[in-house]
Amino acid sequence: MHKLLFIIGIVSLLQGCKTPEARQPVQQNSGTFIDASIERNKKLVEAEEAQIAAIMAANPKEEYITSDNGFWYFYRTKDTLGTATAKFGDLVKFTYNVVDLDGNMILSEQENGVQEFVIDQTNQELITGIRQGLKLMREGEMVTFLFPSHKAYGYYGIIDKIGANVPVKSTVTLKSIE
Repeated sequence: MHKLLFIIGIVSLLQGCKTPEARQPVQQNSGTFIDASIERNKKLVEAEEAQIAAIMAANPKEEYITSDNGFWYFYRTKDTLGTATAKFGDLVKFTYNVVDLDGNMILSEQENGVQEFVIDQTNQELITGIRQGLKLMREGEMVTFLFPSHKAYGYYGIIDKIGANVPVKSTVTLKSIE
């Protein structure tokens, strides 16, 4: 009996010292869903940029500027005195509206009221494009931005106001920088 227990102990010890073997996945994905999603998004961005380009071409009197952040804008009121732009941690007060590219009001300036935002620190429900656009503005300026959907409300939109993947236009007035 002792010999049998000894043999079982030695066999289990040898089995325990065996190197682990890699398990094969039960199901392999080829990545086609991700590839298809990338292609779909590229086509969406291309179509939105074409819409925005058509708006800019239809308004040649406006001097559109291309942002490094992937949107376009022009000044309605520009600060010619050269005051500073908002920096990290600055508190800015501003008003803004949001319209679709056909000019239909989505969020009015009155509906939004005066907003306060701490640059790069406030976790406020503010679209990415406006967050980035505020850093380009000086106190007292009024700027109209053209945002592709990924810089605006993206895939989710706003319930009962704007659908998914809709590019928008927004006019922002920067009241103060503290």
